[in-house]
Amino acid sequence: MSNSDYEVVDRTYGQFCGLARALDLVGERWALLVVRELLFGPRRFTDLLDGLPGVSTNVLATRLRQLERAGLVRRDVLPPPAASAVYELTDHGRALEPAVAALGRWGAASLGPRRPEQVLRSHWLLLALKAFFRAEAAHGLERVYELRLREGAFRVVVADGLLEVGAPNGDGADLVLEADDDALVAVLAGQLEPAALTVVDGDPAELPRFVELFRFAA
Repeated sequence: MSNSDYEVVDRTYGQFCGLARALDLVGERWALLVVRELLFGPRRFTDLLDGLPGVSTNVLATRLRQLERAGLVRRDVLPPPAASAVYELTDHGRALEPAVAALGRWGAASLGPRRPEQVLRSHWLLLALKAFFRAEAAHGLERVYELRLREGAFRVVVADGLLEVGAPNGDGADLVLEADDDALVAVLAGQLEPAALTVVDGDPAELPRFVELFRFAA
């Protein structure tokens, strides 16, 4: 894609500045949260509604059209038998991941305790793991972790300073943990001891290493 492919936006700050241009493209309410959801892979419209509690169908449809026109999102149709429409990030859209992670780290510093009215989805914690992953502590390390959280199980693969997260694939894991979402947040934030996480399988001595790799910055 050339730069001209990204020119269509509904509103613009009219400034020759990279930050202003980024806000032209993803500065509308809900836009970056749509990107957050699509960082986990292709999603149907109903999946996005579920992952974005509080958004209306009209607003979500509008944001998806805007992100498509901006070259950040594309719409595709899954092959039969599914044959359903899904949305996914383009390469240009996926390049937002480091910025989304950095904003997440910055915002987490002022989150405070979760209030009863604040929603927490299990898969959002995967983005937090990626945002706070201490790559320098994983040099030369090969580990597979499985997390069984409130809304499902997730696979976390550490390979010599690199990190990959996704769904379990049936292969074994060095450590299988079960936890309530809030308990995992509290452990990684240093508010609870690692023992608050339940070791389902694997070596319990691996638990402190897991916490150290993903602990949230003070």
